Amino acid sequence: MARRRFIDHPELDLNSPEQRTGKFDCVRPISTSTQCGGIDLEKEIKGFCEFGKQTITEKIHYEGANGSLKSVPCYLNEFWTAQQRQAHSLHEISYRACFKPQLPAFFIDRLTQPGDVVYDPFMGRGTTLLEAGLQGRIPLGCDINPLSQHLLLPRLFPPQQAEVEKRLKEIKWDEATETSGELLAFYHPQTLKAICSLRNYLLLRERSGDLDQIDQWIRMVAINRLTGHSSGFFSVYSMPPNQAVSVKSQKRINERRSQTPPLRDVAAIILKKSKTLLRSLTVSESKVLSAVISKSRLLVAPADQTPEIANELVSLVVTSPPFLDVVDYATDNWLRCWFMGFDVKSIKITMAKKVEAWEAAMIQVFKELYRILKPGGHIAFEVGEVKKGSIKLEESVLKCGECAGLVPQLVMINAQQFTKTANCWGVDNNAKGTNSNRIVIFRKD
Repeated sequence: MARRRFIDHPELDLNSPEQRTGKFDCVRPISTSTQCGGIDLEKEIKGFCEFGKQTITEKIHYEGANGSLKSVPCYLNEFWTAQQRQAHSLHEISYRACFKPQLPAFFIDRLTQPGDVVYDPFMGRGTTLLEAGLQGRIPLGCDINPLSQHLLLPRLFPPQQAEVEKRLKEIKWDEATETSGELLAFYHPQTLKAICSLRNYLLLRERSGDLDQIDQWIRMVAINRLTGHSSGFFSVYSMPPNQAVSVKSQKRINERRSQTPPLRDVAAIILKKSKTLLRSLTVSESKVLSAVISKSRLLVAPADQTPEIANELVSLVVTSPPFLDVVDYATDNWLRCWFMGFDVKSIKITMAKKVEAWEAAMIQVFKELYRILKPGGHIAFEVGEVKKGSIKLEESVLKCGECAGLVPQLVMINAQQFTKTANCWGVDNNAKGTNSNRIVIFRKD
């Protein structure tokens, strides 16, 4: 049976009826029309030329819910910047296959008002929800991977840099009496002892109920510094931080590079990364986050089973689901799970190998989204590219959403480094050096 829980934070009233029953029904969001704030989304997308390129218009044909051939308009342009650094510094947490913050920002800006609920049923590192919180919307998230909530919550409720520094000085970094010897493939013995001491400290604080906002922040930063390819990580040179290789693979890397793990200052690395994450956070943004955090909810649950969420609550969904068997999120995060004390084998993430199985799973997700989406609300469903563009998941998504009762509106393809002669179906990340997102937009009537 799937594990399910709400994550606790200091702003939650655990004695309230809503918290005792697990039912989420926060302050109702401001009502908005389909053309939110007077914006006609399709008209704006069609005429979009903010980065000097005209939108290319095509048609996507797909099999409808009743088996008939249908079509929706498809718009190709560069709709948001390719420069990641223009996003807020709090977003700079690594997680495999995550989209840029500019993607949810595009839709949050145009389709919601402050106070609206923005939901992501596959929240990953929490990009959609952090962006929503920074813009004064109420973040509502779900992911079957328990890591997700621990990656996001500390950034919705960030501490001060001075608080982090003070807490790091209080931790005893040499108390671990047992360490996982196989991890010496990644770490210097003294570094591993410090990591294990921090892990034991955090697990003990969690079991005793003393884990606070500052501890959660330190833990979040630590699991993002476990392995990487520079001195800013705890490990010797390894694969990128969003994909931990196996011990066997790391040993091969060490042999190939003739390297041994160097001594790292774990506390100093955590402090430095904290400063980077907090560098652009303003006082006003902290106040905005404080105002929404008590109304936010993060679920650990399957995306198609969220009875805790009230009917017709959500104004906007921005999400990206697991893509067939392309990414193994649980295995990629095995080292993070070890640090958190999770059993990686218990994390049952959708890993359909066939399009038909993937579609069946997504139809159930869309039915649940239909239930919780308010009339006039929208879904922006990003599917990226699969198998170098040979599989067009947007066509499957259109059918799945329609089967659930949603109204397909359009497909957007955001692509950097393309020419006006580019064809919608020829955008290929690997072969042509482009960076594309394929987003299907639905509305609930």
